[in-house]
Formats: sequence, structure tokens, C-alpha cells
Amino acid sequence: MATILAISGSPSTVSRTRGVLQHVEARLRDDGHTVTSVAVRDLPAAPLLAGDKTDPAIRAVVDGIAAVDGLVVATPIYKAAYTGLLKALLDLLPQYAFAEKSVLPLATGGTTAHVLAIDYALRPVLTSLGAAHVAQGYFVLDRFLTAADTGEIVIDPAAATALFDIVDRFSWSLRAGRSLDPVG
Repeated sequence: MATILAISGSPSTVSRTRGVLQHVEARLRDDGHTVTSVAVRDLPAAPLLAGDKTDPAIRAVVDGIAAVDGLVVATPIYKAAYTGLLKALLDLLPQYAFAEKSVLPLATGGTTAHVLAIDYALRPVLTSLGAAHVAQGYFVLDRFLTAADTGEIVIDPAAATALFDIVDRFSWSLRAGRSLDPVG
């Protein structure tokens, strides 16, 4: 099976985006993939903002990206774009850091006005990093995400069904070693 790095671009300690990503990670693990994750907010701020690739934590992320077959990149949408925190990480990566990799973009946000941010803001950057395939992304509206008493994010069943359909297609493409979705 494939190795996957899940990247959370949320700056929040309590994050709906991170909660969605945890569900996606579990789904991919259940399908037999090896999944590791990184929250960009946990990286050291000064080296991240300075683009210091010699910092051990930054180096570990860059090396981790190089070592995996696929990536899941998740971000909240603020002001019709992905977070500046995620941008800081993407900016310090080598030009073709995503070469020969499949990438699944995911986003959360409060309004349907931001649904196209995946295609118009995030997808071009992922493509410019050389991704072999940027899978169909998915945007989850905040109103479909609630926090359980345990702190876990619960996804509305209808939104979860659509999300997991996208995740399953991504998983299939990685399992098959293909850069195409099974449908279309």
C-alpha cells in the first residue's frame, strides 16, 4: 500500500479542519495505507517564516514529503484562500517537491462562496509543485461539522458520504499506482 503524509494548514489549536483530516487519515489507514501527519502550526515559527530548511523540524517535513507516495493537504479557507500558515510551508518547499505524487486537497469554511477556493487558489500551487495528480478536492461547510463532548469533530452523514467518496477514489488511485481517478 501507499505511504501518505496528511498536512493540516490550520492555525487553530482546536480545528474543524484538523478534525476532518483525522477522519480522512483513519479512512486511509482502514484501507491499508500508512499515514503520518503534520500540523503546520506545530512547526517552529521563526524557521518556517524565514524559509529555513536547515531547521530540524522543517527538514523533517521536507524529507517526509520526499519519502511518501501521496499527500492530503487540508486547510480552512479564509478570505477566499488557503491559510498563510500553509502558504509559508509550501513556499519553502523545493520547486518540484510533489513530483510523482498524488495530492488530495481538502478545505473547510463557513460559506459556499469559498467552495471554489480549492480549484482557484490551492490547486494551482499544488500543481506548480509538480504533483503528478491533484485529485478532486472536497470542501466541507462548517455547518456540517460539530464538536462532540469528547472534542472529536463529527461530520454530518451526508457530508461524510460525499467526503469519503472522494477519499476512496484517492485511495484507489494510490493502490492502483495510477494518477487517474477510477471515474471519469
